Amino acid sequence: MKNRMRIAVGALASVALVATGSAAAGIPTGSADGGAEGVWQTDGYGTIISVRGDRLQYFDSTAISCSPGVLAARRQPGTPDSFVADDGSRQLTLQSRGRDQASLRYAGAVGDIELRRLPALPEPCAHPNGVKDPQTVFDVFWTTFAENYPFFAAKGVDWTAVRDRYRPKIGPTTTDAELFGYLRDILATLGDAHTALRSDTEEFARPLRPGTRPLDGLPAYRAFDQRVRALIEQHDTQGPLQPWGNGIIGYADLPDDLGYLRLSAFDGYADGGYEANAAELNRALDEIFTASRTARLRGLVLDVRLNFGGYDALGLELASRLTGNPYIAYTKQARNDPADPTRFARSEPSRVTPHDGPRYTGPIAMLTSPLTISAGETFTQAMTGRAPEPHRVGDATQGAFSDFLWRTLPNGWTFALPNERFDSRGTSFDLTGVPPQDAVTATLSDEELAVGRDSAFDKALEHLRGQR
Repeated sequence: MKNRMRIAVGALASVALVATGSAAAGIPTGSADGGAEGVWQTDGYGTIISVRGDRLQYFDSTAISCSPGVLAARRQPGTPDSFVADDGSRQLTLQSRGRDQASLRYAGAVGDIELRRLPALPEPCAHPNGVKDPQTVFDVFWTTFAENYPFFAAKGVDWTAVRDRYRPKIGPTTTDAELFGYLRDILATLGDAHTALRSDTEEFARPLRPGTRPLDGLPAYRAFDQRVRALIEQHDTQGPLQPWGNGIIGYADLPDDLGYLRLSAFDGYADGGYEANAAELNRALDEIFTASRTARLRGLVLDVRLNFGGYDALGLELASRLTGNPYIAYTKQARNDPADPTRFARSEPSRVTPHDGPRYTGPIAMLTSPLTISAGETFTQAMTGRAPEPHRVGDATQGAFSDFLWRTLPNGWTFALPNERFDSRGTSFDLTGVPPQDAVTATLSDEELAVGRDSAFDKALEHLRGQR
């Protein structure tokens, strides 16, 4: 889940890792019938996956390292291809396609990750050297970005120069606080909302695009969300927003047969992972998009200005209620060459299929801002393929589409980076964000909130009324 900094499945081919044989590693090479048992490497992501009995373990690999990764899972009883993470946070399916190929998918994610079978767990993974001095930690951090991050050129960042600047500052006596500060400063320089760093005592997450309103932590996000909700309810809605999903989903009818739908995430609707969240979203959408309402509505304001993300698949579920025709939402690719940041895995298309029940297919005015992030953005991108295309009002989205690729450092710290790009009909909005057609850069500003004004909302209503 993107808004919870989800563990993106890993696997970037690491050319320096050489398998040493199943006997040396203690891992079987896989069954003759091509089942999930054995060792796999994904196409992109820098991760090796070991399946032995009912246990699945990730290994983070680079050209200089291999160590157990952030995800370990157990096979679900009676489902040979399905696994659930030990902490219950993720469900995944690893399905073989013959002896030497397989695919991996997370519940709630879009697209499959391709796997190829390895003869055994590579020696560096089977017998890590245990070195965790500050210099080694830095080297693994730097190399992971060098082999996986796709956006150095687009950001104008010389990654080798970053190493040359910071590596000489680090030595055997560098303290944890100093090392954390160096790595934090590097991430801040990148300014990428899908990077993060965690130690036992500190966390640095989501350095947003310059100019984005800072929301430091969940309490600040919730407080601002409530402030925005109050502003909307003071506006043209016919009564308070009807809430679903812990208040994350809200709907209200507007005058002139218009409607207003707001989603501040694609997650958090219910406890229990993707299936529980999908059930709650569909319950809400069934009650919102009734046959009588969809027949009556002449326009819909769709507000994702404050949407920190979640499950990409839930965005496609919502899109399916807003179209009468199937279409490709976007394609997704992971960088898959450690030496060449311009090379990516096979393009993986994600499709929108119209819902079987009532759907709204009329005009939409869509509100976006730099706080439209991650799955909020993939949903916005998916809607660009809708006919008629929504009229976007507000400001450009954040520009952070990729899943989080979470990795573990030798000293036990964890960090995250993006390694995927999303494309819609030949256009990528990574880094720049999806732009509005009607710019209102003051949307949700303190100045507007202070006087109870929402000029983006007003422009959306003006556009919809002009369509009649």
